[in-house]
Amino acid sequence: MRVVVVGGTGNIGTALLDVLAGDARVTAIRSVARHAPATTPAKTTFVRADVSIDDLDDVVDGADAVVHLAWLLQPTHRPTVTWNTNVVGTVRVCDAVVRRHVPVLVYASSVGAYSPAHGTQVDESWPTDGLPTCGYGREKAYVERLLDALEARHPELRVVRLRPAFVFQRASAPEQLRLFGGPLVPGSLLRPGLLPVLPLPGGLRFQAVHAADVAQALGLALWNPEASGAFNLAAEPVIDAERLGALLGTRPLPVPPRLVRAVLAVAWHARAVAAEPALLDLAMGLPVMRTDRARTELGWTPNMDATAAFAEALQGIREGAVGGTAR
Repeated sequence: MRVVVVGGTGNIGTALLDVLAGDARVTAIRSVARHAPATTPAKTTFVRADVSIDDLDDVVDGADAVVHLAWLLQPTHRPTVTWNTNVVGTVRVCDAVVRRHVPVLVYASSVGAYSPAHGTQVDESWPTDGLPTCGYGREKAYVERLLDALEARHPELRVVRLRPAFVFQRASAPEQLRLFGGPLVPGSLLRPGLLPVLPLPGGLRFQAVHAADVAQALGLALWNPEASGAFNLAAEPVIDAERLGALLGTRPLPVPPRLVRAVLAVAWHARAVAAEPALLDLAMGLPVMRTDRARTELGWTPNMDATAAFAEALQGIREGAVGGTAR
């Protein structure tokens, strides 16, 4: 199998390249990104391309499958930039896949594509309208509609969309801190026991999964000819304030979400933090995803639990690890 990985230098992409390189069924890998990595795994050829502007037909030509992972999280102050990569770029990838008759397209969506559910447990049938006021949720939801239309127009194309929870690994954690927190948020604040209390929005909870486990699911989706549609990916347990406090060696202090959002809005407008305030709205309304379908139909089981994945990311931030970008 010849596989093209669009966004091969990101958090998930770097993990996937390792999985594919170690699989004897994969004969050639083409890793596509805007910037060249320091190294590439075996069987991998790097191709420099920007999905928003460059010709992609030759990039996907001859592939047996395309895995589309490319995504921009920043700059949130310039939404047209992220839109051009995340939405227009995805349209261009899909068009190239159709023109070059690639039979399989696997796309990394997100829990952020789901409509708000405030911690309710949901399966893949829950609406994916995102949160329109948040750029990330709006763009993920829009791409879901693009894929719906693609499947309707091209039933011969097998389309798989994976919806992972927050994806962590050691190597990408410092870059994730920069993209969400910004350059003025020091990783040293995350040392165990440094903070006497940890102010957190009341009711905050989220799911997590390790990048290697997402890569494993991508590989399973590639090899299973019956796999199509959406698959939720998350490890247990759900991370809440108590677990965050335990990981950081401190006591969580619930703060009204409206107050946290007001402070975040001031900091974001002052460009002191990178995360837009609407991203907090999205996080507070996320559902808890059920992963039964991935486990039964793909045979997927995460090797690392959610707290261990998040703990590894914290360690990477403290040590200044170097690796893939957040996406």
